[in-house]
Amino acid sequence: MQREAYAAARSVSLKLHDYFARHREEALRRGGEQQLATLPDAETIEAIVDAAFWASLRREEGYVPKISLAFLSPQQALHPLILDRPLALGADALARVSPAVERPGIHLGVWRNGGEICVWGTTRSIPILCFVLEVAAPGVLVVKHHSGDESRKFVNVAVLEGDQIKVVDECASNQPGCPALLTSLLGFDSPASWIQSVNTMVKLAVSMRAHGRGGSLLVVPSNTELWRESIVQPIPYAVSSPYRELEPMTDLTVTAVAGLTAVDGAVVLTDRYELLGFGAKIVRRKGWPQVEQVTMSEPIEGARPVLVHPEQLGGTRHFSAAQFIQDQRDAVALVASQDGRFTVFEWSPRKEMVYAHRLDALLL
Repeated sequence: MQREAYAAARSVSLKLHDYFARHREEALRRGGEQQLATLPDAETIEAIVDAAFWASLRREEGYVPKISLAFLSPQQALHPLILDRPLALGADALARVSPAVERPGIHLGVWRNGGEICVWGTTRSIPILCFVLEVAAPGVLVVKHHSGDESRKFVNVAVLEGDQIKVVDECASNQPGCPALLTSLLGFDSPASWIQSVNTMVKLAVSMRAHGRGGSLLVVPSNTELWRESIVQPIPYAVSSPYRELEPMTDLTVTAVAGLTAVDGAVVLTDRYELLGFGAKIVRRKGWPQVEQVTMSEPIEGARPVLVHPEQLGGTRHFSAAQFIQDQRDAVALVASQDGRFTVFEWSPRKEMVYAHRLDALLL
């Protein structure tokens, strides 16, 4: 019996093709022809999305498939592992091979072979603007591409969750007050003095979200102690003196700091990446009002900023973070929920209120 087609695959395929075609033309104008991946047509994109969606609903020996598919030929990959007999692109084949390629950084190479779309092998190296489709969870797919910088996260283009399609709004970084973290995740360069700092924050955000326990991280200014007025004293796990061995942050130290956010309470970090403690309990600053509303935005096409009560964003962690930012307006709060939602809280001088940026679609 013929399987039903995944409707969202057809709905989004032409839009995705247009995105990659537009960015490819821009890259060619900048002189990057030798490094660019081949552009798949809309029909090929639809077929890859369809196969990946149905594979995501399968179970291989009880495990959910975790797969990353990259559209490129073996010749475009560096040191590829090439199968003697390519696999026909299909849900069954993808589910069966998924245990071998579930580690981060390994992609199944997909290419047309005699008119058929096949999986030819695996690769760790892909060219710039290579179409990548990742199975993040059952029914959840993420379309992304290489930014060109090996140290930076891939740029997310769209998230498909069942029949819901979220296409990332490339113009979100043009909004007044857009945080540097969001600009970086959208694939745009930050000012030179911010590049390393912002990249570290991106890695922290990804790692915080990945441990799945939820957590909070407060980034406070290093030149003042006023933030302590919004924290219950003493901090349960305060360090005896600021721990300064985190800068420059390696992947190991990023993982270590993100792991601390799994403990109940918040991690407190200075803007110089000095660890001050973890397990911190946020309290309303004496004499300051309770936060009642925040502006919430998400960098998704069609989404508009809305006024919400902080608890509508996800519960106690989010409410506490919003209160902290209202009371400590030169700080930044990062909050991960157990369900994968991720929010950055900042004070908006323009709106004179707390601004909550929902970034989970960019961190998958």
